[in-house]
Amino acid sequence: FPQGLACKLIPKYMGLYRVLCDFRNNMFQIDLPLHLVTCSVHPFFHASLLQIHVPNDDCLFLGQLFEHIASSTTSYAKEWNVKEILSHSNAGQQALLEILWYTDDKTWLPFHKINHLEALQRYFKSLGI
Repeated sequence: FPQGLACKLIPKYMGLYRVLCDFRNNMFQIDLPLHLVTCSVHPFFHASLLQIHVPNDDCLFLGQLFEHIASSTTSYAKEWNVKEILSHSNAGQQALLEILWYTDDKTWLPFHKINHLEALQRYFKSLGI
């Protein structure tokens, strides 16, 4: 997790993993992704460490995916795709642009962080620039 992230904001459980085997003694074997296996996380867990998955209500809690919280420096971080640029504020190198991501989240980013994106060229074209 990113350095400086408050412990209370770190998810209590990670992932949605398939149970491969129930050993009938409160132990389960879990199908872990490769990045956890390479970090020496063993795939066997006691039942007290597991939780039944209850899907998130995306209408109430947008952007609660593990990947949104994980640091971009981790090997399992994903690069999110930009759906479109909605608007901007200021001009030149000080410009801030409102980004709509494919996850339907909206954020504001400075121009220098997104000047390489095709979505920016489409936005300029729509403005007639």
